[in-house]
Amino acid sequence: MTAISCGIDFGTSNSSIAIANDGTISLVPVENTHITIPSAIFFRRIDNKPFYGRTAVNMFFDREEGRFMRSLKRVLGTSLMKQGTLVNGASMNFATIITSFLKHIKDKADAVAGQEIEHVVMGRPVHFVDNDPDADTRAQAELQAIAQRIGFKHIAFQFEPIAAAFAHEAQLTGEKLAIVADLGGGTSDFTVIKLSSKYIHKPDRSSDILANTGIRVGGNDFDKELSLAAIMPELGFRSTYGPKNLEVPLKPYVDLAEWSKVNFLYTPKILMQVRQLLHQSHDRKRYGRLLNVLENETGHTLLAAAEETKIALSAQNEHKTRLDFIEEGFFIPVERALFETAIQEDVEKIAASARQCLLEAGVKKEAIDLVILTGGSTEVHSVQTAFKQLFPNAAVADENKLSSVGLGLAYDSQYKFGQRNKQVVSI
Repeated sequence: MTAISCGIDFGTSNSSIAIANDGTISLVPVENTHITIPSAIFFRRIDNKPFYGRTAVNMFFDREEGRFMRSLKRVLGTSLMKQGTLVNGASMNFATIITSFLKHIKDKADAVAGQEIEHVVMGRPVHFVDNDPDADTRAQAELQAIAQRIGFKHIAFQFEPIAAAFAHEAQLTGEKLAIVADLGGGTSDFTVIKLSSKYIHKPDRSSDILANTGIRVGGNDFDKELSLAAIMPELGFRSTYGPKNLEVPLKPYVDLAEWSKVNFLYTPKILMQVRQLLHQSHDRKRYGRLLNVLENETGHTLLAAAEETKIALSAQNEHKTRLDFIEEGFFIPVERALFETAIQEDVEKIAASARQCLLEAGVKKEAIDLVILTGGSTEVHSVQTAFKQLFPNAAVADENKLSSVGLGLAYDSQYKFGQRNKQVVSI
């Protein structure tokens, strides 16, 4: 029997898994009929049972008691992996939490395959952690150990933008010089690569891959900057207190604007500090909203409102951000111009990383025939504008933004583990 292999795209925001079975590649439904699943987990308080994806998100927003987590990928390679976190009053390390999530999607693939899959290509960003090679190496080693824990015996890794390129290649006619822009929740990664349908049978593509670059900036950072610019001022951000007109501590706001840090705010010490400052606040109404969010543990709901606003502003010039979970009838009108100003520095960093990729590849931007956009953050209006300005003459491919990496990883697995292509399911 031909060994079945798979590719796993463990994303900061969304994840997917695809199977390569005797040359046929297909995405696995990982949550009902959905071929992608939010990278989220909810441990129910009553029994500590884990729930995943949309189910986890809905349980949290329905205010069921338990512990909710997102953006787990960003913990890889950091000190938090060893520190762990409290889950319903008990300490749990992040390796156990990530293992639970990835085993859930592997079980879905095993069920579709009718056997336990032992071969996998795991996707990884070009840099898990910027400017820290040791942390980057540690992050991949942690992910490899988790893959082993869930039953994989043969494990390889591939850069996510290269995987996205492989997913698009079978549909090409002629040779194209392409740049892949993979903008996810946590990272933005780029690859300059030569693509052709003639190359899909080549077992070694190293000569076709001209350069890879990446930066730890993504959609979650857009959420953070939007939250700090538009939402947090209405919760007292940068307001003052006391006779000396001191600025209130900024750290609670900064942490409240980042998915991976929200849960660390709900401590007696932080609540006591905010309550004490409220009595001295010069803007008690707005600062009181911060206390409301902390006391009711609605930080993730606040961030979800920022994320919803980001998505809405990709298609419209203004959006009313509803915050009626804080106060009845409370909303904030947010204009796209404010959002684009807030993320301007992040977009410039992303564009600079793309230009660096061209520089390392030794090609001019005019030589690029095709821009492949993947990842939800490529929907942001100012990101699209930046890439149109960078590559005004190139064709743009942006189909299946959330699933092309998973498909490409499965496609890559059939070569890494000895299979050969007979049929590729188009995306």
